Amino acid sequence: MRERHILGISGGRDSAALAVYMREIQPELDLEYFFTDTGKELDEVYRFLDRLEGFLGKSIIRLNPDRDFEFWLREYNHFLPSPRTRWCTRQLKLRPLELWLRKDLDRGVIVNSYVAIRADELHRDGYQATHENMRVHLPLREAGIDRQGVIELLDSAGVGEPEYYSWRSRSGCTFCFFQQKIEWVRLSREHPMAFEEAKSLEKTALSHGSPFTWSQGESLEDLAQPKRVAEIEREHEARRARLLARRPVNPLAGNLAPTIDELYGIDEASAGCVVCHK
Repeated sequence: MRERHILGISGGRDSAALAVYMREIQPELDLEYFFTDTGKELDEVYRFLDRLEGFLGKSIIRLNPDRDFEFWLREYNHFLPSPRTRWCTRQLKLRPLELWLRKDLDRGVIVNSYVAIRADELHRDGYQATHENMRVHLPLREAGIDRQGVIELLDSAGVGEPEYYSWRSRSGCTFCFFQQKIEWVRLSREHPMAFEEAKSLEKTALSHGSPFTWSQGESLEDLAQPKRVAEIEREHEARRARLLARRPVNPLAGNLAPTIDELYGIDEASAGCVVCHK
């Protein structure tokens, strides 16, 4: 009975740091790196994958779903995905992964999956194995590597962080519904065409009776109005100032900027799937 070793790359910092870490501590391990590509990813994600491949000296396998986002949107009657109905994760991320592994798992091959959950994410679970021959490992947690450690790993490898972290908190699709309102505002500036596509999809969804908009409580059309944009930016800066004012001074922790999740009091364990977020 042979074994496979797989490591999912999301396009975010944590999974990239795990790939760097595993190459350093177990260079002899025949790891298969994979990326589930929805076709709706940020351009910055693809550039980051290219940099990471350069360090790893190995290609990252692209798992493309056999049905694209537009297909599944029609299947779900144009209802947008949401935190309550994450059909995009199920159909465009998990389904291609399971199809890729199914034959080997059914033949009795043990598949070891290495998942990027940090030591400071105590309440976060990894990808839940759906087959008895799947084994899930959490090397960053086991090694005590936290957010600061992840950044140090990427810097020491010369890979750095994805460019989108200057304006956005997580990887994934351009119109990920887990984005905060300030991130939608920034998307409209960084990638105006992607923002317009998201607006168009939302209008079609609403015309089909979808109960969801991309951003909770308001449409992107309303969110993008100049007066509303200014309000969102003022509220975001006020949150940031309040958080920084009450943060204890800890020189040993490094000078890390607050994350979007910190600013909005979001529990990372419920703020996205491990496949997309990590």
